[in-house]
Amino acid sequence: MFKSIFLSLLVCTAMILSGCAGFGGGTVQDESGKAFNADQIPAQDELPKFSVETAREGMPNGWNFYRIAPYKKNTVYRLENYQGRTVLSANSQTSASGLAVKLRPRQANNLWLKWEWKATGAMPAADNANGYQDDAPLRILVAFDGNKSKLPLKEKMNFEMANLISGQEMPYATLMYIWSGKGQVDSIIPNVHTSRVKMIVVDSGWENLDEWRHHQRDLAADYKRAYGEAPGEVIGIALLTDTDNTKSETRAFYGDIELVRKGPDKSASK
Repeated sequence: MFKSIFLSLLVCTAMILSGCAGFGGGTVQDESGKAFNADQIPAQDELPKFSVETAREGMPNGWNFYRIAPYKKNTVYRLENYQGRTVLSANSQTSASGLAVKLRPRQANNLWLKWEWKATGAMPAADNANGYQDDAPLRILVAFDGNKSKLPLKEKMNFEMANLISGQEMPYATLMYIWSGKGQVDSIIPNVHTSRVKMIVVDSGWENLDEWRHHQRDLAADYKRAYGEAPGEVIGIALLTDTDNTKSETRAFYGDIELVRKGPDKSASK
């Protein structure tokens, strides 16, 4: 009985942890399983670009590996020379792990996230509205700071469980931009286990496979729509390709990810 309950907690926590990328404190494991203190990861001013690197094995400069849960297989990420430039490839076989950048906190107002990505294979069993089939070929996560003491008791317990199992602290709130197999574009899909992770569908279905898809999002506007309040400071960016829940495999590519500060559109007020 206890074993069954504990395994259920592990599964639920792993689903919550898809929104946790070691932006806060705690103990983090690297790709080899070696543990280190997340507080020792230096915060950066800019997101490192894949395109300026040379194709090679190992972590891209400035990016850190993060594990969803210790019992999960790792997705394999590498820098590849692909179609004349360096991009990040993700090869996932019943696996789930990601890369993250810890950022110096910055205001979300007038801050836009720009990126491009490509999916190469369909994942017909994936359904992001179903926690037990919640996989995606491509995800980009944005972590926001906030006052965790004001959260309901259930969410505080979720945070403690995530920290216990992974050694990582969850951010106050996470926006997760996803390529979804079934979700409607621009819809918001809540995490079934926590209100602190919201998924926003930016690509849907499999008609656009093998095409580079370009996106830019107003982070403050998306946060207000997802959470119904003004955002706190942005503290990190992560990416994740996962196939563990559907026990499938996929290959996908990430181009450069950028944070761009845009001024207000003064013409709109004329």
